[in-house]
Amino acid sequence: MADPRELDRDVAGAAAAHQRLLADLDAWVESGDADPASSSSLPGWSIGHVLSHLARNAVSHERMLDGLEQYDGGAEGRSAEIEAGADRPAAALVLDVRRTIWSLESRWAAHTDWDVTVDRLAGSCPAHDLPFRRWRETAVHHVDLGIGYTFADLPSDYVRLELRRLEMLWMARRPMGLTTLPEAALHRPPHERLAWLLGRSAIDGLPPAGIF
Repeated sequence: MADPRELDRDVAGAAAAHQRLLADLDAWVESGDADPASSSSLPGWSIGHVLSHLARNAVSHERMLDGLEQYDGGAEGRSAEIEAGADRPAAALVLDVRRTIWSLESRWAAHTDWDVTVDRLAGSCPAHDLPFRRWRETAVHHVDLGIGYTFADLPSDYVRLELRRLEMLWMARRPMGLTTLPEAALHRPPHERLAWLLGRSAIDGLPPAGIF
């Protein structure tokens, strides 16, 4: 059952992440150097791909709250939508991200049945888990853009909550008896440990864990 306090926390966290992202995107466009074709930190994806994905992901959250599959056409439909929007000018991409954020936040405000099960691409989950998942998408892909925002800039409340989730998931996937994180990871600062768990960096010879 949805905990209203946790739901409030996650909606507020996602909304704050949205505003940080939009502020950086506005500065990026206004710099005059915005090039959506530039590579992001995600292999094979440009900045335009990441922004196209962020916008389509916001729409997908509304779809799930409406009882639909996350992306029309599943994984192939998701990829096609991202590709279709990735080559737009920087201002058009940012406008798309902004408008889909506004729409999603309005949808959250109007939604009432947070205990219903929704159909995610990676498997079903309760609707009340969606705001945190959107918080993750926004925060992590903000870093992936490579426009100056780093894991060290992530808010401590997000890092703490995400580490709790991902460390439990990591341990659940290990063989019995090997349930703690490697010592090298445990001794790194929280944001570095998070980057490792999310597959964004290696730690002292440990390959990225790649959970997300």
